[in-house]
Amino acid sequence: MVPLPFIDRVKYIVERQFVKGALFQLLVVGVCIGLISLVGGLLVWPGSDSFNSLGDAVWWAFLRLTDPGYLGDDQGDWRRLVSTLLTITGYVVFMGTLVAILTRSLIARMTDLERGLTPVTLRHHVVVLGWNSRTIPLIQELLASSGRVRRFLALHATRRLRMVVLSEEVSSAQVLSLSSDREIGRWARQIVLRSGTPLQPEALHRVACLDAAAVIVPSGRGHGSDSLVSADVQTVKALLSMASQAQYQRRPLPYVVAEIDDIRKQAVVERAYPGPLEVIAGDAVLSRLLVQTILHPGLSEVLNELLTARVGNDIYVRSGDIAEGQTLGELAQTCPAAIILGLLEAEGDGWRVRLNAPATTPIRAEDRLIILARDYAETQPTADPKTTLAPVGRGPTPTLPLTHTGPRHRILVLGWNERVPALLAEMTGYRDHAFAVDLVSILPAHERELAIDRYFGDNIRLTHHQIEADFVVEAELRALEPAAYDCILLLSSDRLASGEEADARTMMGYLQLQEVLAGASDPPQVIMELSDPDNETLLVTNQSETMVSPMILSHLLAQVALRRELRVVFDELFTPGGAEIIFREPADYALPAAPDFAALESAAGACGETALGVFRSRPDSSGAWLVLNPERDTPLDLQAGDRLVILGGNAGHTTESNEGDTMEATA
Repeated sequence: MVPLPFIDRVKYIVERQFVKGALFQLLVVGVCIGLISLVGGLLVWPGSDSFNSLGDAVWWAFLRLTDPGYLGDDQGDWRRLVSTLLTITGYVVFMGTLVAILTRSLIARMTDLERGLTPVTLRHHVVVLGWNSRTIPLIQELLASSGRVRRFLALHATRRLRMVVLSEEVSSAQVLSLSSDREIGRWARQIVLRSGTPLQPEALHRVACLDAAAVIVPSGRGHGSDSLVSADVQTVKALLSMASQAQYQRRPLPYVVAEIDDIRKQAVVERAYPGPLEVIAGDAVLSRLLVQTILHPGLSEVLNELLTARVGNDIYVRSGDIAEGQTLGELAQTCPAAIILGLLEAEGDGWRVRLNAPATTPIRAEDRLIILARDYAETQPTADPKTTLAPVGRGPTPTLPLTHTGPRHRILVLGWNERVPALLAEMTGYRDHAFAVDLVSILPAHERELAIDRYFGDNIRLTHHQIEADFVVEAELRALEPAAYDCILLLSSDRLASGEEADARTMMGYLQLQEVLAGASDPPQVIMELSDPDNETLLVTNQSETMVSPMILSHLLAQVALRRELRVVFDELFTPGGAEIIFREPADYALPAAPDFAALESAAGACGETALGVFRSRPDSSGAWLVLNPERDTPLDLQAGDRLVILGGNAGHTTESNEGDTMEATA
């Protein structure tokens, strides 16, 4: 009897050969075919006159093993028996095993190709490190910014915008989601998917990060709320890996736009990456927009137009050489479809933001112009005298105070996510306002309070109260008496598995809130945050102000990637102090009896402000509340309750740049 250890040893050797790949597997099968042919030849060679040698007998056995057509040619019972056994063995070993190995090898090779494990050989492309809720809106934003993309391509001497997306695991579902998206559609073929995570240096090489014109690092999901590996930790690791590869290969670092979840980590992120870098702090951005919407009810309509890829207006930054030697007022006369908001002045390693700058401000080639328009082409000055506008003067200082609601605000926050402490911190930045906030969630109150204490330490100056309740339960929601609040925020949870699940709970809470507030004589302002762009249109009776956080953050990431200076403009617009978008009553200005937009622009300019449009008290026939940047001769047709959208205040702040020597490179 053969000892079992010897059999185990043979099995182990065979196993080690098979796991080496298809070549070794085919070698083992070839050896088996040779042994079977030798055994078959030895069985029929003795006493047979048909074979001149053992080689002829082995060849005879090999033919029966590989081709069953020879089976009927044999004579004699013994030879027929051996031939039948060889043919049956051939079906199993030669045809079955050989075809299985080749098929499996081909499928494995095709699977590897579909997974995107081959390094790309592109240059001057855009890399997106991560597939999450930001990815599709981010690609949509890049493709929709045709004018900025043309400038971006010209800057990097390339003809087509090519994008490479690094996904943890490339799947056919992702390819389908790109090709079936109506805004991406035929452009899906220009998007290359590669497998890997930003934590893997080989994955960064796979997408050719060091050869990219811009690298966008959207914030992904961490490993869970209790994990020490947060999304910001992953972002820092990716930046360290890129910096290390560039240093090892002695190559320049690419321009990176990184999103982080916690603004307190911004200094760490900037230290991790010594190259050109812009950091978008998601918690700070969304908190600023929410607080601004509380102070200016209705502002979400303006934000959704300016900060998403929808049809409408956008904020553009152009180089000053398109109007060198002119003043801002003279430039405004030659841009009939745009509104000049101000300019950026190079100052040291940063930019001095001057929104609502006087009309007499001279433009230098090194300046950057801040322009509101529907399309990039509309920001180009025209030389046609027929389209030249009448001059509009803007004084050196605003003569009207900024308008806010308040100054006391009683806020009800329904839901919890990791951005709530940043939201409270943003509220404390408005010194002239007093916020009293009630935080409602099914999470334990002590857990939420601990997160706030860790964020603020002992420096919190905000009245807040934790309430444990489920706001989707009508009885518990009624017990909160929501009608007594000035504003109600419905926040999307980041503790559920997906944005769809989080939004389902948020929308359920909103419908329940509508039921509770149905009889209120003066209902509070309601602001709803969603995590999935597809869910915004589901609530046909939506009367709240809605903000889709992934779309807003994707817009900022894409636009800052294409035009770096936009970050300081957005920072200025949505932080306390300086210029901001506000609403004014028509009676605040000396308007004629039937004003058009040109008259409003002139009246606002006389007060040192910039007119942007009109916010209607009732939607028009198309359901639109907001009319932004209309044609100058458009009658405003102001009705009772209509408000004017104004860029109020002024700014002269200097914002530092992370890489001063790259300012001219992005011009």
